[in-house]
Amino acid sequence: MSKVVLAICFVVVSLNSSYGHDGLRGRADKHAPAALIGDHLHDPGEWMVEYRYMNMYMDGNRAGTQRLNDTDAVAFGATSNPVTNRGASPTNMTHEMHMVHLMRGMTEDVTFYAMLMLPSITMDHIRGPMNPAGPGTSFTTHNSGFGDTTIGALLRLYSDEDDDLLFNLGGSVPTGDIFRTTSIPTGGAVEQPLPYPMRLGSGTFNARPGVTWKRYFEFGSFGSQLQTDLPIGRNYRDYSVGDEFRLNSWYSHLVGRNLSTSIRIENLWRTNYDGADPMTPDAVISTNVESFRGGYTLNLGLGAAALVSGHLLNVEFIPMLHQDLDGIQLETDWSLVASWSRSF
Repeated sequence: MSKVVLAICFVVVSLNSSYGHDGLRGRADKHAPAALIGDHLHDPGEWMVEYRYMNMYMDGNRAGTQRLNDTDAVAFGATSNPVTNRGASPTNMTHEMHMVHLMRGMTEDVTFYAMLMLPSITMDHIRGPMNPAGPGTSFTTHNSGFGDTTIGALLRLYSDEDDDLLFNLGGSVPTGDIFRTTSIPTGGAVEQPLPYPMRLGSGTFNARPGVTWKRYFEFGSFGSQLQTDLPIGRNYRDYSVGDEFRLNSWYSHLVGRNLSTSIRIENLWRTNYDGADPMTPDAVISTNVESFRGGYTLNLGLGAAALVSGHLLNVEFIPMLHQDLDGIQLETDWSLVASWSRSF
């Protein structure tokens, strides 16, 4: 309940001022870098449709800030608290996401939005010392389908000729499947649920309040955004994913009115899970361990955007600069986000 109160407390009365898509806000830098949403409004009655693709690649494990190879990750699990990776240890993962994003301006100060998610997750593993299919052998699991659906409204808190301050009154609906099973890890001997990172949603309604400030200059724009993801209660598997806090700051530089480049710094904090799925024992694999889901990540974003006959093309490459993870987890090496959008 306290998380819901936190989300509501962010809402203040918006100030009325014109926005439009002319002048400073009609250039290639009119949107934030490709990995971010919730940074702009639309005129009353105006629609925007966007397709966005994300690919996140994770290779190798990390305990705190220490990088571990595959053998080290299995050995680390024997002495960790709790003991883990006895059945298997993850070695790398690719998380792809296809997103369809719709926005509609309701008034000069309010824009509604919705986002549909289609994740596709592939994880490679090495079998541990207690696996009946044989220690040291490898296997791959995969999961895909509909993810959680994001909905919300963007509210203008303040605007002038050069500045926009927006509040994101957003949330997610648990439309993603969180319980699928596989017998691949044990070579067909035992059917077991896919671990937490391979599930398609959170299983809970999540509050996602956020605030974005942008300032435009003749040569580019600067922005800063705080975005959160706060699960409300536990899901039907008796757990909730961790709280998430993202603090981003970026600068976009105009190469010409229709072309811009950007640089972004992201601070990402995640807390550990609350509760536990009763069918995911810790000893089997580290991706089952609820206390091994939190940590801090520092990312760099390098992007470009182009306006082509009213179509906005936006791309960003995001290498990881630093990670400090709770327990043992797959580290994130890089992400790539690309999008196409059109307003009408």
